[in-house]
Amino acid sequence: MKLAERVSQAWYTGHPALGLLRPLEVLYRWVVRRRRAAFLRGQPPAFKAPLPVIVVGNLTVGGTGKTPLILWLIEHCRARGLRVGVVSRGYGARPPCLPWRVKAGQAPGEAGDEPLMIVERSGVALMIDPDRPRAIRALLEQEPLDLILSDDGLQHYRLARDLELVLIDAARGLGNRRCLPAGPLREPVERLKSVDACLFNGAAGDRAEGFAFNLQPRALVNLASGARYPLDHLPPGQRVHAVAGIGNPQRFFATLEALHWRPIPHPFADHAAYRAEDLQFTPALPLLMTEKDAVKCRGFAASDWWYLAVDAQPSEAFVAWFDAQLERLLSR
Repeated sequence: MKLAERVSQAWYTGHPALGLLRPLEVLYRWVVRRRRAAFLRGQPPAFKAPLPVIVVGNLTVGGTGKTPLILWLIEHCRARGLRVGVVSRGYGARPPCLPWRVKAGQAPGEAGDEPLMIVERSGVALMIDPDRPRAIRALLEQEPLDLILSDDGLQHYRLARDLELVLIDAARGLGNRRCLPAGPLREPVERLKSVDACLFNGAAGDRAEGFAFNLQPRALVNLASGARYPLDHLPPGQRVHAVAGIGNPQRFFATLEALHWRPIPHPFADHAAYRAEDLQFTPALPLLMTEKDAVKCRGFAASDWWYLAVDAQPSEAFVAWFDAQLERLLSR
């Protein structure tokens, strides 16, 4: 097990060695609280976009289902006649210049795996730039929009926001509830009191502290041909090699087990850059991966490589709440 995986496991299961990191955690908390306080004072002033900005982010390090929820938000807003744009840091992307407009067919290393997946699935106007205000300005120069979704950016305090949605893994929660590097939190847990809504990925139902949403498997998609098949294309009990380079690979493996397949897990680092030789496993079995991984593997995919297409499914209470927020924001 790699060091990063051991540290992440310790955050959620506990380890006495984490106590040695408490002094660094104290310093980290001081820095993030100071940045938050400066934002609230307006010093320096944050960029205020001329249209509503909704930030979808995490309090914890690691995956929480943010990309599927972004895709749901895009389609939900479009169904109400809204023109939606997305800005993203573009983690791991190496574009020719910044800001950079992501378009379908670009190289994953150029566009970033998550931005490319979002664009190829939805066709949304998406701009990447670690400087999100600059990304918004560039996007508005190219597109007439009604609403901006910021993919992550909860801690990007140079950008003013009208709504903050925070995603939490319902199974793992907030771990030991400590900040980096002693725990998985990017900001102290009390930050949740100031966000507009929390969504718990995998929760059985809404909670007093937030809404439920789930990732619903929809289909198997063949990487080599792009053909889409029903989930029963692979029979129950089928052994498969399972590849996941996401923030929480175990959630993907558990999903395959819930679909009654028998996955042989192959976890990779989040945003891993794959080579064909990395995915040559024995025995010879079908290979299943996430859609995020698939955008980086199509160029060398074998005929029995698949990705599992999933859709976010928020609770009815969240849908009603979010529609009320849209009406409020757009009536200004």
